[in-house]
Amino acid sequence: MKLKIKRSLYIIGFVSSFCYGQMDQYNYKMELEGITGSWHKITLPNLVFEKVDNSLYDIRIFGIKANNDTIETPYLLKRKTKRIENTVVNFKKLNESYNQNGYYVTFEVPSESIVNQIDLDFEQDNFDWKLTLEGSQNNSEWFTIVEDYRILSIENAFSSYQFTKISFPNSKYQFYRVTVNTPEKLKLNRATLDLQKSTAAGYRNYEINTVETNNNKQTKKTTIEITLATPVPASYISLDIQNTFDYYRPIVIQYLTDSIKTEQGWKYNYRTLRTETLSSLEEEGFNFDSTILQKLKVVITNHDNEPLTVNSVKVKGYEHELVARFTEPATYFLAYGKSNPLRSNYDIARFENTIPKNLSGLTLKDVQTIEKVPTEITEPLFKNKMWLWAVMGLIIVVLGWFSIKMIRQ
Repeated sequence: MKLKIKRSLYIIGFVSSFCYGQMDQYNYKMELEGITGSWHKITLPNLVFEKVDNSLYDIRIFGIKANNDTIETPYLLKRKTKRIENTVVNFKKLNESYNQNGYYVTFEVPSESIVNQIDLDFEQDNFDWKLTLEGSQNNSEWFTIVEDYRILSIENAFSSYQFTKISFPNSKYQFYRVTVNTPEKLKLNRATLDLQKSTAAGYRNYEINTVETNNNKQTKKTTIEITLATPVPASYISLDIQNTFDYYRPIVIQYLTDSIKTEQGWKYNYRTLRTETLSSLEEEGFNFDSTILQKLKVVITNHDNEPLTVNSVKVKGYEHELVARFTEPATYFLAYGKSNPLRSNYDIARFENTIPKNLSGLTLKDVQTIEKVPTEITEPLFKNKMWLWAVMGLIIVVLGWFSIKMIRQ
């Protein structure tokens, strides 16, 4: 049993020594400068994403020691995404009523609670109302928090859209009163009061080369094609609409995956990133999963409305950062660019809470192409086939002579 274990360990050690730190399997490298301690962060520049695999699995950090041994440094890949934390606030619904001037509802919350968001869900569909939100500490003296705040619901065969969330600065009142300016008798199915805390995302604005807009009267659609300067990991797009009238249009955001040349010309294949509603009530852009791309297409369905005029387009993406641990003196490189890479599996991924919070950044030098070790080709014993035939003929003659000799005996 011990012999088998030893053999297994020898095999594992051999394979590890062969596979560990093979930087020549990658195509590009960038030397790291500024290593002074065990932990550092590395911000990936845009040019890395031009050659890296879409999965980002082919990123490695290698170190070349003084004796030319290669070591691999563990890292964590982090995207600086927006973090949202919602705290639900308990409340009681009081004094729900209505008259010809409007609908009224009052909420009572614990005195120590802070609120900055109220989400309303009405039984009615297809409405366009304005409301006023007030706060009070004694349910008698009221202070205006927001007024002429518009809420909207549209339900038809073409779209389903609701905007009924009231957002306002952090407020600490014991009572909140919502007044909806409508003579209709409303029914409030439910409401939620929240305190939303968010950490802003670390975005990087991307350079746009061209923006082409096409309004198709037959399909009643507006197509906007955006070409970026280089392939980058995009995760956000916003459209600056010139029109001042109210609008809500279905919108599809796509990106180019590949192209095929046919007899009829080039055929472009797009994949959908997000399907949403473009509305005049919401000025924010659209987030989608971080994807390495260079060409985007936005399709706006106008129905029977006039096309919207787009002044400009903005595309952004999260900053990508590596958190790495260095344990030995060496010259370190960031390596990338490999076909069919495997995902890295490092121990530090299971101990993130032990990583220091404040890390100093490293500098990346210019990109270098990694030289490949030439594969040794074993020359054949006989390059000329005539020699091979001659040897085979000699073997046949010798075998025949021995066969005849044996028959005679």
